[in-house]
Amino acid sequence: MADAPTNALPKVCVERELSLRAVFTGVMLGILLTPSNVYAGLRIGWSFNMSIIALLVGFALWQALAGRSNGRPAWTLHESNINQTVASAAASIVSGGLVAPIPAYTLLTGHQLDPVPMMAWVFSVSFLGIWIAWYLRPALLNDHDLKFPEGMATLETLQQIYNQGREAMTRIKVLCSAALLSGLVKWIDVFAWTIPRWAPTPALERLTFTLDPSLMLIGFGGIIGIRVGLTLLIGAALAWGGLAPWLIEHALVVLPTNASGPQFGALVEWLLWPGVSLMVCATLTSLLVRLLHVSRRASSDRVVNRAPRARMRFSPWAASGLLLAIVLVVALQALLFGIDWWMALLSIPLAVCLAVVAARVVGATGIAPIGAIGKLSQLSFGLVAPGQVAINLMSANTAGGAAGQSTDLMNDFKVGLAIGATPHKQLIAQCIGIFIGSVVGVLVYLMLIPDPQSMLLTAQWPAPAVATWKAVAQTLTQGLGALSPEIRWAIVAGSAAGVLLGALDSLLAPRWARWLPSTAALGLAFILPASIALMMGLGAVLTWLVSCRWPSVTDRFAITAAAGLIAGESITGVGASFWEMLRAL
Repeated sequence: MADAPTNALPKVCVERELSLRAVFTGVMLGILLTPSNVYAGLRIGWSFNMSIIALLVGFALWQALAGRSNGRPAWTLHESNINQTVASAAASIVSGGLVAPIPAYTLLTGHQLDPVPMMAWVFSVSFLGIWIAWYLRPALLNDHDLKFPEGMATLETLQQIYNQGREAMTRIKVLCSAALLSGLVKWIDVFAWTIPRWAPTPALERLTFTLDPSLMLIGFGGIIGIRVGLTLLIGAALAWGGLAPWLIEHALVVLPTNASGPQFGALVEWLLWPGVSLMVCATLTSLLVRLLHVSRRASSDRVVNRAPRARMRFSPWAASGLLLAIVLVVALQALLFGIDWWMALLSIPLAVCLAVVAARVVGATGIAPIGAIGKLSQLSFGLVAPGQVAINLMSANTAGGAAGQSTDLMNDFKVGLAIGATPHKQLIAQCIGIFIGSVVGVLVYLMLIPDPQSMLLTAQWPAPAVATWKAVAQTLTQGLGALSPEIRWAIVAGSAAGVLLGALDSLLAPRWARWLPSTAALGLAFILPASIALMMGLGAVLTWLVSCRWPSVTDRFAITAAAGLIAGESITGVGASFWEMLRAL
């Protein structure tokens, strides 16, 4: 489907777009869905795009209400788009640092932000990303090589539910059924009867090889695909089944005498170093290769096609919004973290540059390199201000948070361009979404993790993204000399493997690259307990087997059912934590 240029949007009469009910529906869904991503991010380091869930639920809700009241106006295509924009912006607030640099900062400094300052910080870095996306919009949407696959998936779902309303209702039933089942299993495990974590032997249990009764992990396995799922299983066998016993045998990791149960905390302090090195080097290498490819293709296109490029006209209100975002980010870095204002100001051009990089990579590949962007910004500030934890983490958080929201909004702009939506109304909806997400996300994080020092990097809350940011900050501030020789060799080996796999993944043809292990999953398997990798791998294998036998069923319902399993358990888990907090008062 050819893309229309931004200066010639389709002339569509939009009667209802940024309506009160569209915004309210998006806000309510954002409040419900944001906890899922916070919960999942702290458990497994991944989050889920909530656009399609918001589309399906919003459509089903208003179609049902329209059926009971014939006088009620129809729920329009453009209202659906505003609804999903608000909800997905709220749920994507985790990119603002809630499940990575903010907890890592607390672990390294012992300083925990109060709720309101934390909300202000998360909002400010996300707000900056929104205005960067606004100024990138004309150039990137007019680049026909940037397809924005994630936005196209949302557009396809949006068009499908309006062409086949009955199909949308069927998917909603699957979504709700999966959520109820997952929530019920979690409720039984928490309140009624603790479901046993079965392990083949006590020795394997100490190495975290247990079966975790988590349907959320099965759901994530159904989404990640067979390649990533098998890589998680291979990585768990390599890290926890091979390297961990060797570490214990050679006394590189000393477990307590007569230790019973999973010994995740003691082992992950060693295993995270090769895992993080592999992930960081692989993502940076892959990002570099992809950027070279995208820039080379863009250069050749400019030689062939010399059509004038679209430019953003100067707008006082847009310039004011960007200036306000810059002031907020710089002032909060100085007030909350004691960062010199000139160093805080330095984070702005870096955030803009890396957000542009992230947006182009997402547009070309559909893969959001937020992890790589965060590490690249950490490395940059490690060179500029060596030995300063606050700058390394929170100034780098500016780039990662801005890139996350920028790519999320660019996908929404792509959808809006195709349906003739009004860009500035989408921007307003995104701002509303990040405000709601900042408030809800911070409250959920503080409720789940009241004591980060004792709760994070444990079997219950592995928080792999936190471990990654913390490890990189430690290395850059203390130097490799602070680590044991064995860990330094592990870092070298992990880095070499990451560079090799990252380069091969980007350079090989897709038909060959798909046989390589997923570098993100391989590194993650060193940081997650083996029990989590086993369940996610099981979900991937089960979904693949069903797709081999009934491909049409998985095409229609796999993602929907998986989303239900994720939402059901995470919302129940958040509710259980809230209940326990009330009981303790």
